[in-house]
Amino acid sequence: MGLKIKTGYRMTGKFLAGLATVLLVTAYSFAQERDLVKYVNTLQGTDSEWALSYGNTYPTVGLPFGVHFFSAQTGKNGDGWKYQYKATTIRGFQQVHQCSPWMNDYAVFSLMPGIGNLVVNEDARALAFSHDHEVAKPHYYAVKFDNGIQAEISPVERGAHMRFSFPGKQKAYLVLDGFIKDSEVKIIPEERKIIGFVNNGRFVPENFRNYFILVFDRDFKSFGTWENTKDQVKEGNRLDEGKGVGAYLEFAPGATVEVKVASSYIDPDQAELTLKQELGDAKKFETTKNRAFDVWNTLLNRIVVEGGTEEEKATFYSCLFRANLFSRKFYELDADGNPRYYSPYDGKIYSGYLYTDNGFWDTFRAQFPLSNILHPEMQGRYMQSLLDAQKQAGFFPTWSNPGMSGVMIGNHAISLLADAWAKGIRTFDPDSALQAYEHEVTNKGFWGGSNGREGWEDYFIKGYIPYGDIHESTAKTLEYAYDDFCGYQLAKAVGNDFYKNVFARQMYNYKNVFDSEVNFVRGRRADGEWLPNFDPVEWGGPFTEANAWQYTWSVLHDVNGLIHLIGGEERFNAKLDSFFTMDQRIEYGTYGKEIHEMREMLLAGMGQYAHGNQPTQHVPYLYNFSGQPWKSQKRVREVMSRLYNATEKGYPGDEDQGQMSSWYVLSALGIYSVCPGTDQYVIGSPVFEKATITLENGKRFTIRAVNNGPQHVYIQSARLNGKVYDKNYITYSDIINGGEMEFEMSDAPNFDRGTDTASRPFSLSPL
Repeated sequence: MGLKIKTGYRMTGKFLAGLATVLLVTAYSFAQERDLVKYVNTLQGTDSEWALSYGNTYPTVGLPFGVHFFSAQTGKNGDGWKYQYKATTIRGFQQVHQCSPWMNDYAVFSLMPGIGNLVVNEDARALAFSHDHEVAKPHYYAVKFDNGIQAEISPVERGAHMRFSFPGKQKAYLVLDGFIKDSEVKIIPEERKIIGFVNNGRFVPENFRNYFILVFDRDFKSFGTWENTKDQVKEGNRLDEGKGVGAYLEFAPGATVEVKVASSYIDPDQAELTLKQELGDAKKFETTKNRAFDVWNTLLNRIVVEGGTEEEKATFYSCLFRANLFSRKFYELDADGNPRYYSPYDGKIYSGYLYTDNGFWDTFRAQFPLSNILHPEMQGRYMQSLLDAQKQAGFFPTWSNPGMSGVMIGNHAISLLADAWAKGIRTFDPDSALQAYEHEVTNKGFWGGSNGREGWEDYFIKGYIPYGDIHESTAKTLEYAYDDFCGYQLAKAVGNDFYKNVFARQMYNYKNVFDSEVNFVRGRRADGEWLPNFDPVEWGGPFTEANAWQYTWSVLHDVNGLIHLIGGEERFNAKLDSFFTMDQRIEYGTYGKEIHEMREMLLAGMGQYAHGNQPTQHVPYLYNFSGQPWKSQKRVREVMSRLYNATEKGYPGDEDQGQMSSWYVLSALGIYSVCPGTDQYVIGSPVFEKATITLENGKRFTIRAVNNGPQHVYIQSARLNGKVYDKNYITYSDIINGGEMEFEMSDAPNFDRGTDTASRPFSLSPL
């Protein structure tokens, strides 16, 4: 684009001002329209398996926080590892919701093309492919099989648009697979349509169904139903129901077939309405593809990074993509655009918003604090939906998939609520939240480590959970102490003295599982005696997927108190130094064998630091609390450069619903939420020379890192909005109100900046 000026015109002030405006608007529009989707690789983390996780992801094609995602399927029906990079064949293209392979999936069905003879069996129909002929982007997945068939998918929020291009003169088929458990299909050839439902999933009510509708743009040459338990085919059959029931369609040889897909948890009419709402005016596949690109590109442009390498940008935007997938929306829109949803907790229909598919033990640490910056409106809806879910289920969800699972430990819904309130997101009644939390922590739910509170009587009376009948007891004591701090914080903020006093003592319970003789947290019996034969590198037992070295640092809310227990700053820093550099010896403990988290720690090569699991992800930032912030700057950059990339081996462990990606996004910006429930983000070391965050309120917060580079990881000086800034944290209001943070970077530490006690982040106890 060029701007031509005719000669002979006098350059008046008005003209120059107008020209400046045109140039400014043009430059702004170009900045807004930069293609950032090109950096995203949705295959990041897919080279994973049960024994070793580089992310345990699949090539998700979907919109941000979408109700339904879609993915190519290499694994068998029901396999949690639905797509593995090392696979050489694809057996289907699934509607997916899986937030973790350990939880498996629900509401799944798939489509698979074929040519020649009709083949329905999932193993036999699988087609060979090469990654050289695969495109994996947020808005578009495509693969050309070795036999010439091309499959393409682009998403809408509650469905997808697919296109299948068949080669040559052979018969062309599409096979609809009903996955595991119950399904129903009805073929309506005169309308080029299939409708039906699937009912699969573990954590769902008895009346759970996902009603789907598929509309094709080509006539069917033939059709029929089949079931995937015995692969029995019924030619010409229009209607069938049962376990694993599916359908097949034949099209003209060499056809290009487009299919629009939508589904609903409410009823078939809602599925059809959703199809009209989201795909009704998309006459061609390219329309849906372009719209999905625009949605993702707009979101990715909310954080524009400059400087750094192309590889670092690819890592950043691939992580930003995954940080904006979960929790997924679980609501649908009626004819007037009002939200309503099927509750996966009690099986009833409600008006309002609901979100699901998230394990809070993972995501309270970074994914929600990042979303509070980028999506405060959504977060406000989410917080109210937590209270609604609590009423429907009797307890807060802590790992929903889509209903209550009780998996993992802690009562971290209160962290989400307290963190939102601390950051000005106040869409819910705090007294109701506190009352619900009190019920949470004084009752044990129907099952699972996070459904209610295991050992709550001992926790309140003894001040810790004894090891014995309750495993992972020390980890639970530490997690509960942090959660009770969040309850205390929320009660304090809203002036609720009753609940403030209830939680004021319990938030210090972490002290009761710290043994000063060994200088670690450890397991403790009901009689107060410590478990014998203590070894700080022994995994399991009183700990969750970790050991004493890793869990000793899990005092997010009172680092000063932990410093005091360990013996002061000097001993604390020495212990931290050892943590990152010590021998990587492992004792299997109660696991009895190597679990993937152990293997991932060994591969990281950073002592006992196990970034692949959540309990230690905040630890590199702890030097900010102990007078040596330059060590945090070095460690954080080391973790980012060594353990993350944008390839199929892009993560040092399970990605976990956006937590690991959010850790990278925040850390690459130069900040991290060590203690959610406060308004602070602790400072690390930014990767890029400049990062501009465009906020929902239209304001911008810019982070500059002058003289930045791979070796220039240390902060020499800092300014916030032009004023010298010596603190080791910034606040949420600093960010959300817009402004600029500027760091002067160097390859040598500044041993003076950020060392004063007044510079240190929040901690309950004074030094």
